[in-house]
Amino acid sequence: MDPAGASVANDIGGEGEKFAVGNIYSVKVITGDEFRGIVMAYDPVPNFVVFEEGSKPRAGHSKNTRMVNASFITELSYLGKTEDPLLTDNCCVNLDSLRAKEALAIRQAEADAERLGVGVTAEAQSIYDALSKTLPVQWEKSDILVMKEVRVRSPYLSDCVFGGTDAANNRVKKVLELVRRRLQLVGT
Repeated sequence: MDPAGASVANDIGGEGEKFAVGNIYSVKVITGDEFRGIVMAYDPVPNFVVFEEGSKPRAGHSKNTRMVNASFITELSYLGKTEDPLLTDNCCVNLDSLRAKEALAIRQAEADAERLGVGVTAEAQSIYDALSKTLPVQWEKSDILVMKEVRVRSPYLSDCVFGGTDAANNRVKKVLELVRRRLQLVGT
């Protein structure tokens, strides 16, 4: 959308003053959407305003927020000011829950990083992923280490399986052949 001529941003004082936290407005944007909202934040560099919908802060309730490019506001009517909505209990964050989510995301990212081979082909990664569904595997440079004892080297064919006991070696070869057949890879 072309916001040219659509903005009322310069009609009401300075941006920082107009979009002070706690100001309540009736807002209409270039798309035609209209809402009432309390200014929760304003960032002048990208020119975005964050509104909590409604005319009163709602402590303890879920809230609808809107992030609006101020250049896309076509009508802005000042309705008043509320006490600083950020100082009331309506903007609480459960830090323990947030830290738990962060720790989980870090563990997942680390697990994903271990699962991805560095400098290997897409075919090699597909073989690794398929083997990992049946056997414990890990990357060791470009080799796939299976059950911490059997090594599968590039080009990841049955005759590229080395180490481990005869039983483990034969098991890995059999699974590798099935994986290559299922993935329809040449050279099973």
